[in-house]
Amino acid sequence: MTNIRDAQESDLESIRAIYNHVLTHSTAIYNDRPATLDDRKAWWRARVERGYPVLVAAEEERVAGFASFGDFRAGPGYRFTVESTIHVDPTARGRGIGTALLGELVGRARTLGKHVMIAGVDSENVGSLQFLERNGFVQVGHLGEVGFKFGRFLSLIFLQLTIDAVAR
Repeated sequence: MTNIRDAQESDLESIRAIYNHVLTHSTAIYNDRPATLDDRKAWWRARVERGYPVLVAAEEERVAGFASFGDFRAGPGYRFTVESTIHVDPTARGRGIGTALLGELVGRARTLGKHVMIAGVDSENVGSLQFLERNGFVQVGHLGEVGFKFGRFLSLIFLQLTIDAVAR
């Protein structure tokens, strides 16, 4: 059984491993440099200090996936919009873990009074695009060849989910 909970510092090595696997085996992350444990600690601390969640899907002692959101852009005009990230260990995909993480992530955003959640997905990542659309996200933008990885230019699709929180 999968348990969605807040990440602890002891989960960061597993989060790093999942992140680095996605980074080195796909275009889901537009980065060429694998994360260190110190990188993940700094990322986790920054999110927690802002009151933003870093969630893990735990299966007994194993972290099967993680999710988080952070500011979409700096500046007070964007304070009701967040950008999400979800990554699932490749051996745990197809079992509803991403859906469970996303559901909890949206709930946390709603509790924080957020109005819109953004997701940026590589245009060739059909599985992620379909996953997000099945969960209520709609495509709102296509940025052609804005990323570069594996020796080629990549295009980014922006999707958004309007959360039923009322902006104040």
